[in-house]
Amino acid sequence: MILAGDIGGTKTSIALFSEAADQLATPINSQSFPSQQYESLNAILQLYLSTNSPEVKRACFGIAGPIVGGRVEPANLAWHVDGAALARTIGIERVDLINDLVATAYGIEGLRDQQLYTLNEGDQSSTGNRALIAAGTGLGMAALSWDGQRYRPIASEGGHADFAPNSEIEIDLLRYLNQKYGGHVSYERALSGPGLFNIYSFLRDTKFAEEPTWLAEEIASGDHTAAVSRAALGNKSELAVKALELFVEVYGAMAGNLALVMKSLGGVYIGGGIAPKIIAKLKDGTFMRAFKDKGRMSSLVASIPVHVILDDKTALYGAARCAFHNSK
Repeated sequence: MILAGDIGGTKTSIALFSEAADQLATPINSQSFPSQQYESLNAILQLYLSTNSPEVKRACFGIAGPIVGGRVEPANLAWHVDGAALARTIGIERVDLINDLVATAYGIEGLRDQQLYTLNEGDQSSTGNRALIAAGTGLGMAALSWDGQRYRPIASEGGHADFAPNSEIEIDLLRYLNQKYGGHVSYERALSGPGLFNIYSFLRDTKFAEEPTWLAEEIASGDHTAAVSRAALGNKSELAVKALELFVEVYGAMAGNLALVMKSLGGVYIGGGIAPKIIAKLKDGTFMRAFKDKGRMSSLVASIPVHVILDDKTALYGAARCAFHNSK
């Protein structure tokens, strides 16, 4: 049995996987836990294992944060995760910790057509590297290097790279975020759940349009990002519509940048929790126009297939696949 997990700032998903005919079988006893309500991953595992007592042989967890020396402090959680301590809790020799986007990258190889939505067909005959970008609680990126036989995931913290504006309004957004955060502005400040609300706040505070009273009340009483997204997708607020438009333009531009950095002729994959929820907006051409707008390299990026990952368990499957591969 393999114990696998996808640990994010919002939720932690844990499941068991069995091996059948030298392949992974479907997950067993998959459970989700609200991450912020627990003091540690160790506490979640103790609770999970108290109701599931299998003979676990291997374990792997994808975590949103940089893994160094088998330890990580997740970017959006007040946790300290130590692989050796988790191994003692589970009762096995070793636990593999990988970045959550690396886990998603491992999971991509097992996805079927119905688990993806293709934004750009591109040249399906091309082989080469792949790239992965995922906006959610934070902004994650990963590369998948093609070695001629298989894809090998490479971790990245590219979401914390400098935000590069492409228009006058994005330059003004950069100035706004620079003042708000007192210095360095990363892409994550604009491309994430909190990032969408940052963009909305910028447009509201610079008087792009009036904020409807009902929307202000929704924002004050619940999930800021969800309220803005609903208003935008329902075309109920000019302010929200523009915020989502700008968010998707920045998203497409950064995905195109990543495609160039990795020369990802094998495809670009859009993961994370936000993309499936705004798929209607991603389909309208805004994302791909920004993605392809690369000057002399526009024809190259236009040839790259672009897919949205629809299955929110891809990182969980990928963590299990990583443990499976590491056992061979």
